[in-house]
Amino acid sequence: MRKTLVLLLAIWLCSAIGVQAAQLNKVAAVVNGQVITMFDLQKNALPELARARLNPNNPAQAKAVDKIFRKVLDMMIMDILLAQEARRLKVSITPSEVDNELAKLMKSRNLTREQLEAQLAQQKMTVAELRKNFEKTLLRQKIMGMEVGRRVVVTPAEIKEYYEAHKDNLYDRSGLHMGVLVYAPNVNAQALAAQIKAGKLSFEEAARKYSIAPNKDKGGDMGPVEWDRLNPEWEGRLNKMKPGDVTELFDLQGRKAQVHLFRPGGGAEKPLTLQQATPQIDAILRQPKAMERFEEYTTQLRSKAVIDIRL
Repeated sequence: MRKTLVLLLAIWLCSAIGVQAAQLNKVAAVVNGQVITMFDLQKNALPELARARLNPNNPAQAKAVDKIFRKVLDMMIMDILLAQEARRLKVSITPSEVDNELAKLMKSRNLTREQLEAQLAQQKMTVAELRKNFEKTLLRQKIMGMEVGRRVVVTPAEIKEYYEAHKDNLYDRSGLHMGVLVYAPNVNAQALAAQIKAGKLSFEEAARKYSIAPNKDKGGDMGPVEWDRLNPEWEGRLNKMKPGDVTELFDLQGRKAQVHLFRPGGGAEKPLTLQQATPQIDAILRQPKAMERFEEYTTQLRSKAVIDIRL
């Protein structure tokens, strides 16, 4: 179903190129003199439209489609503002840095270059576009480090208070792996999740039989958790888990999913002392503060910019 929808969206975009060229050449927004065309906006919106199973040609879905267009446009505007800010700060991303991200992705999913390209082709994406996305993410991280990270302070008193309140859940996290199970659309995710919770079905067996996520043949094992590279949503989810825990069902790109945190080979939890736990607690407390400062920073960028939205 999803492949069909992606194909229909791609056909819609291609037909629009031929039939509505004038419309596509229209300007969606101008950001400090840099133009975003309707064509670029529609192309960037395709993955979101596919995930939401929306057809831009269906009048009944017009409001939902417009909402996604505006969400994607907002992201494109921020990408431009951050790129312009990077030039001002003389920040850049080297090809080798992007190569490293690509290599990590292939390693975590146990993919060859050819297999990665095949997966991307199914998503109507090229390696060049993926590299561009990596570049944007790395640029954002560097700017956050320069303009946001240095302004975030976590005090020893905050760390001690957090440790006393959560020391029963603070343990050595080295060597922990994350398993991901994304349920196929034709299975009863609620019933299977209940079986996992009751111990009647293992997470690994469920992943092998019912998952559409990478590494399903390995029970969904995505490899060691890189704690310092998790986005806020995933960090918040995993920080609350102990080895062996499985999350409740949650939505992941339009599918029901679960996550398993485990230590290959088992082994007892190793509680951390305050000193040992300090870096982990610092990261936990720093993340929400950093996101708050980043929101303030991006709001300032917008307030200083000349943005003309023409949707």
